[in-house]
Amino acid sequence: MSRRTLRSATAAALVLVPLVAGGFIWQTRAVHDGARLFDQVLTLVSDRFVDTLDQGALYEKAAEGLVHELNDPYTELLAPKKLTEFSRRTGGRYGGVGMEIGETPQGQIVVQRVFPHTPADEAGVLEGDHIIAVDTASTVGWKINQVSDYLVGTPGTKVAVKFSRPGVTEPLIDHFTRAIIHIPAVPYAIMLDGNIAYIPLQQFNEDASDDLEAALKSLVVKQNAKGVVLDLRDDPGGILDQALNVSNLFLKEGQEILSVRGRNTEPQVYLAKAKPVAPTVPLVVLTNGGSASASEIVAGALQDHDRALVVGQTSFGKGLVQTLFPLDGGYALKMTTAKWYTPSGRSIQKERKLLADGEFVEVHPDSLETDSAKKARPAFKSDAGRTVYGGGAITPDVLVKPDTLTTPEQAFLKTIAPKGQVVYTTLSNYALDLKAKIGTNKDYKFQPVWHDSLYKRLTDAGVNVSRSAYDSSARYIDRALDLRLARLAFGDSTAKRRDLAEDPQLKKAVELLQKGQTQKDLFAVALNTPTK
Repeated sequence: MSRRTLRSATAAALVLVPLVAGGFIWQTRAVHDGARLFDQVLTLVSDRFVDTLDQGALYEKAAEGLVHELNDPYTELLAPKKLTEFSRRTGGRYGGVGMEIGETPQGQIVVQRVFPHTPADEAGVLEGDHIIAVDTASTVGWKINQVSDYLVGTPGTKVAVKFSRPGVTEPLIDHFTRAIIHIPAVPYAIMLDGNIAYIPLQQFNEDASDDLEAALKSLVVKQNAKGVVLDLRDDPGGILDQALNVSNLFLKEGQEILSVRGRNTEPQVYLAKAKPVAPTVPLVVLTNGGSASASEIVAGALQDHDRALVVGQTSFGKGLVQTLFPLDGGYALKMTTAKWYTPSGRSIQKERKLLADGEFVEVHPDSLETDSAKKARPAFKSDAGRTVYGGGAITPDVLVKPDTLTTPEQAFLKTIAPKGQVVYTTLSNYALDLKAKIGTNKDYKFQPVWHDSLYKRLTDAGVNVSRSAYDSSARYIDRALDLRLARLAFGDSTAKRRDLAEDPQLKKAVELLQKGQTQKDLFAVALNTPTK
């Protein structure tokens, strides 16, 4: 290096020092000015606001405002009562009554499902019953989470629930003793035509990997299934360790499953630690917009390692990690501190924005994206060099739209919406009557007279819909009645078999597996499969 070059380099280095120092001074001044602004506003509000404010509440509101303005739906300031509820839910042991509840368009809380061998089942609660009060509190205007918070509690404690039921004049009151409610992660596992195993995984609870392993051993190891469909549609996720264990049922020891990256911390990498139960059987994973969190970890890992073909729709895109920080006074801050990444380096998190009404929506909705939209996303490579797409969430290798409602069916549902609870209960009661008639015949044929009889029952119950509108939605109505009947008479697995023809995503998965003898064959077949 010449003397002139050395002088120039030295001069440049000397110039950088005051710039960095100046930046530090500017940053310090900005922090000082911000703190002074906050203090001034807080003092003025405390001293001069027209209504007297509690000092503790004022600071809590300020903290809540700061958290809210982060525009992160998963970061939350937990007050002491809410922290207790959160700890109970994540602690693994809490009691309930055994009901799955939903909310109608009119804001009514309705029982959507009663789980067997639970307090609700033993008390005779029916699907379609409307919850109108819990203990002494009316549920009018309540949201699902508020009702749920009242229903769950310490096992052995009691709760009273008041129901209304179409056709019953007086409200029904049941007194429940809360119990541990176990909802299986794998409700059933069946062999479909062509020796294809179908296994729905509905949640990543503490038993998820054990339930799935038992299903795989039964259908793959013992019954020699030639392919597996792992259904993660509408699985909202759950426990991280279970996502790792589920992935390891298919991945080899040492293969990466997930990495977690945050600020000012070293990345954490999670690897498969055990021998897989099903290392080679051809595998299809089904996803949709309801597949989130742990579901996306599994789908992403299996896709990146070429262990599964992903079919269906783009997943939800929940790839943020939350950490709970205890605070003084019994408070806690649940804050997003990192992001999840698939083995190829794809972030699972999908970008969302906060609307004025407080709802978070996708910036680029793409659950029904086309091939062209998919290819506009950042591209990554799987182990074998296949192209997989980033930009948040898990994009399927084969996009298949779900079954959609026709225009007449949409109009019909809009017409009956004000009487939704009556329709639901009438259909369920009729299915119960038909159950006695079909006996043990799982191959029963749907009878046209059932369609006619249901219409009469609906009109007798006060549902005003024209016969032409009803008949134009026969496919939807008859399918709903048939599924209810099959589930009541024979369980979920029989209902699923009967509904296979109406599930285009599962049909496509089975079709692909019947053509591919190996996982490599499956990818080759998928390359020539058009988007539906």
